[in-house]
Amino acid sequence: MVITLNQDIAGLHSRINRAIEEVHKSVSSGVVDYREADKTRLLTYLGGLDAYHQWVIDQPQLDLPESHPHEYELDVNPTPGLVENDAANDIIRILEAGREEIVNSQSARLPSGLVIFDSTRLFAIVEKTRKLVNDYIDSVQPLDLPESSPKRGKSGPGRKGI
Repeated sequence: MVITLNQDIAGLHSRINRAIEEVHKSVSSGVVDYREADKTRLLTYLGGLDAYHQWVIDQPQLDLPESHPHEYELDVNPTPGLVENDAANDIIRILEAGREEIVNSQSARLPSGLVIFDSTRLFAIVEKTRKLVNDYIDSVQPLDLPESSPKRGKSGPGRKGI
């Protein structure tokens, strides 16, 4: 069980995990090329993460002497294996590193908010991911790798049920 004392870190952790899982289960994960619909979705997830992050840092620092420290149990991290798509693997690695940095940051001991260094680190992680999508992926596609594909199994379907 992983915990944080910061309610905003719990929110960031959940959003990063959701993006990781979405990338891992995307249509692109099972093929060499990164599909346009998956790029659009990923950029939307990153935009949502940026919006939440900006909302967090725009809020006042909360003084919670009666309720802090309060432990927030974090969701279990998804454990995606490597997929066929190298760019998807790169994206997952970047997001996992960002998640680990923020969960183990100085900010994780605050009741809310982010210290400037942790905030800057998170913005950089999201921006690096965005640049991978916008600058790198489009510059190397389409790829034709008939001799080395497929090199990995499928990631499987997304979650089912209600």
